[in-house]
Amino acid sequence: MTSPEIDYEILGNDLQLVEVELDPGETVIAEAGAMCYLEDDISFEAKFGDGSSHNKGLLGNLMDAGKRVLAGQSVFITHFTNQGSDKRKVSFASPIPGKIFAVNLAEFGNEIICQKDAFLCAALGTSINIAFTKRLGAGFFGGEGFILEKLNGDGLAFLHAGGTIIKKELNGETLRVDTGCLVALTSGLDYDIERAGDLKTMFMGGEGLFLATIRGTGTVYLQSLPFSRLADRIISMIPKSAGGSGFSFGDRD
Repeated sequence: MTSPEIDYEILGNDLQLVEVELDPGETVIAEAGAMCYLEDDISFEAKFGDGSSHNKGLLGNLMDAGKRVLAGQSVFITHFTNQGSDKRKVSFASPIPGKIFAVNLAEFGNEIICQKDAFLCAALGTSINIAFTKRLGAGFFGGEGFILEKLNGDGLAFLHAGGTIIKKELNGETLRVDTGCLVALTSGLDYDIERAGDLKTMFMGGEGLFLATIRGTGTVYLQSLPFSRLADRIISMIPKSAGGSGFSFGDRD
């Protein structure tokens, strides 16, 4: 299916949302719970499936839902459709402090691989599937288990990430990345993991146990602040009670 061309605007600075304008009869798909607001005449429905809108039957839809469960995602994709006769808008917000960016899948051979939490919304016709890594060594890639998400289609998809977005173009080069900082990469790139130095460096250096090694020619998107890193810092700053069994928020009379 050829995805429709959708108009959009990304609003905000560090706590962004994307506002999508739908023509009459036009549909956009999104992760469950991503919607921020929507105008009159836009209906929404949670559906099994991967967002491609192909009629796969009950078995095919159940298989798609099962794959999303493996990826730790909701079994539903929400479809937002403009049922009116005028253009209407719907918006989707990032759940973390950071940036939202648009990816034109047609410019990347109709496919891109991303972290399982990076997808926000996309034009109808975009298939959202799991991507098994090529080697067992990449099975802990990004600290997210052995599954990444693969987006297929020829329209726009919107991804979100923490902190600042960095776009790297590789031309037969090698890039080593903190595993949590990877957001997405084009499917032609080869990726694996390697140890972050010797044992002392791995356990005492503070840079994690592994680095992601990306080789070849293509595009890589990185994030400067993985949410896991931010969460770890917040947790470390919460004071513990004197007995070490809970949190202390001050004495009460």
